[in-house]
Amino acid sequence: MENKAHAFWAGLFTVALLVAIGLAAFLFNVDRSVRVPYDLIARTNVTGLSVDAAVRYRGLGVGKVQSIRFDREHPGQIVIRIMVDKNTPITQSTFGTLGFQGVTGIAFVQLDDTGHDSAPLLSSGQTVAQLPLHPGLFDQLQKRGDVLLSKLEKVAGDVDRLLSDDSQRQLLSTMASLQHAADGVATLTQQMAPAAGKLPATLNQLNQTLASTGQFMSGLNRPDGPFTVNLNKVGTAAEQAGVALTSMDSALQDLSGRVGYETLPRFNGMAQDVRAAARSLNHAADTFSANPNSVLFGAPRAIPGPGEPGFTWPAGAPERPSNAP
Repeated sequence: MENKAHAFWAGLFTVALLVAIGLAAFLFNVDRSVRVPYDLIARTNVTGLSVDAAVRYRGLGVGKVQSIRFDREHPGQIVIRIMVDKNTPITQSTFGTLGFQGVTGIAFVQLDDTGHDSAPLLSSGQTVAQLPLHPGLFDQLQKRGDVLLSKLEKVAGDVDRLLSDDSQRQLLSTMASLQHAADGVATLTQQMAPAAGKLPATLNQLNQTLASTGQFMSGLNRPDGPFTVNLNKVGTAAEQAGVALTSMDSALQDLSGRVGYETLPRFNGMAQDVRAAARSLNHAADTFSANPNSVLFGAPRAIPGPGEPGFTWPAGAPERPSNAP
């Protein structure tokens, strides 16, 4: 009986342990995050993508692929249902591409955003929002494969023409020309060797000339040098000439003042006297012309006017009233 009880308790413990392990595995593997469904619309190949593949938003894991199916309403179009964490910033400008993990060929969905429209893209189980799936790098390479191959063929043709017999002959001719030019440079160097030997002596003469020029310039810059002395003499002469010009200017100003204040008034007075004498002479000439006897008998007496002594009314004129003032 004791052995049977021991075996019973051992079996019961084993069963309980297995149940506990299974329950723990279930609890740890259960995904408690709330996810929102989105449909990726693919018009290109989805090679390497499978159900439960990872969904990443700019490198961060945010969900998984739930299903992959053909779109019955649009033949050739594939609908990829993804479950994304509700806190993922899915906007109107979010799009998806296929990424590949290393060289294994296993694909995953990479979500990204252009940033053109930051309005949130709402989705639910009843109304699933759709996102575009842009072509990946390999799809673009496949589309441009023909262009790349044609360019590679062109490059291969250019290399073939470069390595042709004519090109090789031209290259050899060019190398021969370069060798001839190098020989000419060597010959020129040999011819210039004597001139290069005389160059130190020429440099010494040039240094002596520069030293003499420096001494000459130093002599010119000395305060007691001939150049400075001559300049001082020229400056002294210029100062004397300035003094003379100043004196001449003062004399001219004095003469102008005398002419303006003494000579001109006298000349104006003399002109007035001449005009008065001319008027007197004209008056005498008029008097002589009117009465030449005035030269011998003097000027006739003026006829008395009305009210003056000796005035008489002309004959035939009306007499003056007695009560006139």
